[in-house]
Amino acid sequence: MNDSALQVQGLRKVYANGKTALDGVDLQVSKGAFHALLGPNGAGKSTLINILADIVRPTSGLAKMFGRDVFHERAWCKRHLGVVPQEVAFDPFFSPVEVLRITSGLFGRKPDDAWINELLDRLGLAEHAHKNTRQLSGGMRRRLLVAQALVHRPSLVVLDEPTAGVDVELRRSLWAFMRELNRSGTTILLTTHYLEEAEQLCDHVTIIDGGRVVADQSMRELMEVVAGRYLYLGYGDDFELSEADARALSAFRPRVMSGGICLRLGGQGSEGHGFHQVYEAAVSRLGIPRKVEIRQEDLEDVFIRLTGRARHERSRA
Repeated sequence: MNDSALQVQGLRKVYANGKTALDGVDLQVSKGAFHALLGPNGAGKSTLINILADIVRPTSGLAKMFGRDVFHERAWCKRHLGVVPQEVAFDPFFSPVEVLRITSGLFGRKPDDAWINELLDRLGLAEHAHKNTRQLSGGMRRRLLVAQALVHRPSLVVLDEPTAGVDVELRRSLWAFMRELNRSGTTILLTTHYLEEAEQLCDHVTIIDGGRVVADQSMRELMEVVAGRYLYLGYGDDFELSEADARALSAFRPRVMSGGICLRLGGQGSEGHGFHQVYEAAVSRLGIPRKVEIRQEDLEDVFIRLTGRARHERSRA
């Protein structure tokens, strides 16, 4: 039995101008997962999503959705996929209700008015249901995109920056709704620049940079194994780290930060430098600090470190 909602193997996309957007990407999204696909601007996320949505053709590689070949069984895959794109595009003379009824027909479904009304209500659009879409604010239009992606009840939903331009209260209600859909069995693939959202919502994370995968593991494993612990030593606003001290402390990956220095502590998956070893090495070079803290990396810290490393390796190559 295949437990994958989405399988991508060796996916490459080279544009006519020679730019490589995807360079052998492998991705597996399990059925029922809430999966984060993260990467900096230009990493290849949108190209991957556009390939799945049949907007862009790949140069090479395979993609399967619930065991069906995305490139040879397009009609079936489209009926089971809902995509919330970054771009907002509606006919300005249709109302949200009309947009959703038409979209249902485009996916070969008879409009389900009860489901349409629930979508409008849960996404805060009920009182605007019969206005022309040109009367809606930017945030409302983005919510209508979400409703449009869900109206045919897809098994796999791709959310491409769904909360851009949405206020905090509505963002929370949207995530509550998406959690309910996920618990009911809908598989969700999320791209977002709000990394704290991904950390709270997603059970698995894939990070791509420069068209390549740089991390792919469960969120729990990423935060327990890859995320580092640091010893912060504060010395004051005028603190500077000399080149000699940086070399002497290089084993602890020193980073100057807000009037002090962060030094990597060891532990599971890292070099094994304990608190006392790191502290004593730093004090012997820098003196006794005014402030001492142990800090834990969050997803944003890990993301910056991994994508920064990938860019450094590409520049060296």
